[in-house]
Amino acid sequence: MDLFENATDWAKKLEPILTKYKGKKHPLDYHNLYQLLVMVVLSAQDSDAHINKIAPALFEAYPNMKSLAVSNLEALIPNISSVRNFGTKANWLLEIAQTIQEDENIPLTMEGLVALKGIGRKSANVIMREAKVPAEGIIADLHVIRVAPRIGLITEAKDGIKVEKQLMQVLPREIWGEIGMAISFLGREICRPQPKCLECPINAICAYYKNLK
Repeated sequence: MDLFENATDWAKKLEPILTKYKGKKHPLDYHNLYQLLVMVVLSAQDSDAHINKIAPALFEAYPNMKSLAVSNLEALIPNISSVRNFGTKANWLLEIAQTIQEDENIPLTMEGLVALKGIGRKSANVIMREAKVPAEGIIADLHVIRVAPRIGLITEAKDGIKVEKQLMQVLPREIWGEIGMAISFLGREICRPQPKCLECPINAICAYYKNLK
């Protein structure tokens, strides 16, 4: 499949997964924007399931940005000590909270979000998608990095920024907000390291499946 196929063609080919996963909530079990931001920071190099497990106690101790802003490392770390790189992430969260102060000050632009410690483009794209604001990029998590080249949408790349850049070049802007998460859900549920190709709603357009056959 040609990488430079018409973007409209790709939008049409990916329609089954856009329809299947449109608006489906991110696997992080957050209940407001503050919780989402904190959980996104904590989930880097860790699993969503693990962050969901520690979240209730964490948010009981720190129900909002204001409570986090007046905390310190000694108080915060016991709540997140099982999280990978907890020391670094604790510093990031305290700096974010001290910068933002109030939940309503959480930025919802790419520029505003990536200016915060511990928030890269992938995290910013997740937050913006869940907040239902216009997309400025495409979510490129580890599932998207695996699945997008496999189906023939982009060339192989290990780096999320490169994958996102390629996706933004080949997909129309109007689907940016949903397509990254749709590919991610496909990767979590069906297009796993050992893919379940026969169950896949887009196997008809998939380069990997065509090679299998």
